[in-house]
Amino acid sequence: MHRPLAITDDRELLDDLLRIAAAAGVELEIARAAAQARPHWGRAPLVVVGDDLADDLAATGPPARPNVVIVTRTTGDPEMWRRCVAVGARGVLELPRAERLLVEELGDAVEPLARAGTVVCVVGGRGGAGATVLATSLALTASRAGSRTLLVDADPLGGGIDVVLGQEEAVGARWPDIVGREGRVSFAALQGALPTFGELTVLSWHRGQPGPIPLEAMRAVLDAAQRGCDLVVVDLPRHVGEAAAEALARAATTLVVVRADLRGVLAAAQTVAMLRRHTGELRGVLRAGTVEPDVAAGSAGLPSAGVVPEVRALVETLDRGDPPPLGRTPLGRFCSELLASLADLS
Repeated sequence: MHRPLAITDDRELLDDLLRIAAAAGVELEIARAAAQARPHWGRAPLVVVGDDLADDLAATGPPARPNVVIVTRTTGDPEMWRRCVAVGARGVLELPRAERLLVEELGDAVEPLARAGTVVCVVGGRGGAGATVLATSLALTASRAGSRTLLVDADPLGGGIDVVLGQEEAVGARWPDIVGREGRVSFAALQGALPTFGELTVLSWHRGQPGPIPLEAMRAVLDAAQRGCDLVVVDLPRHVGEAAAEALARAATTLVVVRADLRGVLAAAQTVAMLRRHTGELRGVLRAGTVEPDVAAGSAGLPSAGVVPEVRALVETLDRGDPPPLGRTPLGRFCSELLASLADLS
């Protein structure tokens, strides 16, 4: 992958560009003279032209190309648009006002082929329904099949989804380390910071005092994940704050785990009523109980996505630090079939 090209001999402007590029997780190719830009002009994914060298560059007669912008630290210069036309730029970015926009431009330039990762949310119809185990199992199944997957633990009171994976000691950032994040972040930078196991990257919690996820942090994470992943699985709490609402709004579907007993169905119906304020695509994943699965799903107001198999001694398995048993097990087959049925939604 070629680097974005910055053309400037203005030391202060170059310092600004290097700082902004670092915020985007991008390295720049630097040309301190118009002639130095020539070898990189046609292959750089984005060209950022400093106003100090725009006239010099225009004098070289560079061939027309897309994705050229002029940057300036001067406001309201009437000559700027003339320079813009002369170098074939599509716009002028005035710093520092346009810093965030330039971060996004640089990031998009090096991640041009968005994977448009499918977001699937999972929520329990009531506490203890098994939503976290299902979310973990879906993410593991997808990643083992070769899909780049991000598993997001969006429930600060859930005890940590890394525990369900048996990876609570894994080195890497958790939510408290990135809650101040806003604006664009590349998926490569996110993946490099978080615990990653093959094709599975995990965003969970530290032990200790929990806190809410800021809306901007959730947006930054989901933006990066949808550009860089095939699948994003979000384990949601049963109360919908701003961050959870953001995930629900992006979800191709939301799976509500329903225990097929009287209390489970009643609780799920209340949960569904709340979720429908934020998303229209909901499906029920049933756990066997005293009520027939189809009746339970209908009573909760959900189309059924199937009955998840019960796993013998699952609590003991998780307490040993082992993840849910998948592969050729009934749970593994259920997750594979469910993921296949969701593929049409992406």
